Amino acid sequence: MNASQVMSQPVVTIPADATVYAAADILLGARVSGAPVIDPDGSLVGVVSEADLMNRPEIGTVPSRSWLQRLLADDSTTALDYVRSHSHHVADIMTRNVFTAAEDTPLAAIAALMKKHNIKRVPILREGKVVGVVSRANLLQGLLAREPRRDGGAPADDVLRARVAAELRRHSWSDGVSNVVVDGGVVHLWGQVAAATAKDAVRIAIENVEGVTRVVNNIVVTPRDETTAI
Repeated sequence: MNASQVMSQPVVTIPADATVYAAADILLGARVSGAPVIDPDGSLVGVVSEADLMNRPEIGTVPSRSWLQRLLADDSTTALDYVRSHSHHVADIMTRNVFTAAEDTPLAAIAALMKKHNIKRVPILREGKVVGVVSRANLLQGLLAREPRRDGGAPADDVLRARVAAELRRHSWSDGVSNVVVDGGVVHLWGQVAAATAKDAVRIAIENVEGVTRVVNNIVVTPRDETTAI
């Protein structure tokens, strides 16, 4: 799947000349935790999130610095903190270094971008204009859309057994599986593996085989004997 298949549309945006109060009103009204900031031409210039609006003197939430922080902080850092907490203008408090993606960007790449930079949303651009936003929630929605469906015709048990065997051959940690019995889409597994994680991995691999309705995992965990060289 790619970004265009899950992104939220139409996009809730905030004008670059908006006040922080207008931004808070937009976020609350749209029930979103962050939104792209656009200039009069519709081009992306930043992103504002709830986190950017949390520390405000109006509500007494500006954090105080410890004596050590005050000692180590230089004037440019303290000045920047003051601007971000006290300015009434979105342009002063928004995040300007925004990670974006194109409509055809695979979701795997967007998920990796979110994880690497610890961000919750990625604006999707077309010729510099915001056409959508992919959030963590959108990724979950894409996952639900791909949930395996069991409403198709069930394969014959011998066909399903062949599929299971083929899947097991793909993984070294499934070598200890000694027998597979399939009855009405239910797969029964027997054998021995060296770790509980291997037993779980075998079960999950078979659960993902098309046509399997349930797995009965009779595999026994038998840790390999550890010997100490003398």
